[in-house]
Amino acid sequence: MVSLMIKNSVGKNKEFYPINALKSGSKLCSLDKPLVMGILNISPDSFYAGSRFTESGQLIKKASVMIEDGADILDIGAVSTRPFADEVSEEEELQRILPVIRQLVKIFPEVFISVDTWRSNVAKMVLESGADMINDISGGCFDPKMAETMAMFEKPFVIMHTKGDPKTMQINPSYSDINAEIKDYFTARIEHFQQLGIKQLILDPGFGFGKTIEHNYQILKSLKDYQIFGFPILAGVSRKSMIQKALNVSAEEALNGTTVLHTIALINGAKILRVHDVKEAVETIKIISRL
Repeated sequence: MVSLMIKNSVGKNKEFYPINALKSGSKLCSLDKPLVMGILNISPDSFYAGSRFTESGQLIKKASVMIEDGADILDIGAVSTRPFADEVSEEEELQRILPVIRQLVKIFPEVFISVDTWRSNVAKMVLESGADMINDISGGCFDPKMAETMAMFEKPFVIMHTKGDPKTMQINPSYSDINAEIKDYFTARIEHFQQLGIKQLILDPGFGFGKTIEHNYQILKSLKDYQIFGFPILAGVSRKSMIQKALNVSAEEALNGTTVLHTIALINGAKILRVHDVKEAVETIKIISRL
């Protein structure tokens, strides 16, 4: 595998090994084309009502629709990470998510199942139950055992950038140079995980996590900058406040704006779209592929 030499903002060179597919056991998701990750939440307070499911049967039914519409990955979360969200205990998170993961793995054995969690013990238990990847909003920073836990499994891991925790991250977030700071963060986190032998990494700049609306659009405009690492870039902009506030609409009215941002993200190098609306995202990818 060809390595990349990356120089961070303080001039130090780092050697990284990029990936061209997501692998989990016998499952394989090629990154030759952008992938669609459908959002499913088993929490009562996620910001978009259309992604909330408090009953597993409803979630399984929605998962089936997403797969039929073309989802490559299903991302399951049991704890809301929206701004100012209250923390849920690990015990409650596990009670919510483990039965659902076991059902999904049994019913959809060929589909990539991702779990949105920052807790290492939750990550361990869902991966042991058949989940294929972990999507951590803190990139392994909230729980220092996350990296060593992921080293036990040959599974993909999403390193997301956030500043602060959900309760505090939107209280006057500031940066001297947001893109430089995020690149330095990625440099450090990639090095940390690769030192433990973890190779399947995905980078998410964390739209809406410790960022103002202006910060979010700066990141979107500069998304190509993160391609220097050689890892797939995940864009999670679906129905978020950066759309709602720009258009003065609710989350329920933000689908058109979401499609616009997905288009920009794809043109700027995004390889995974994390979405509430799978069919529309798949159609966007098909159109962009014509270019």
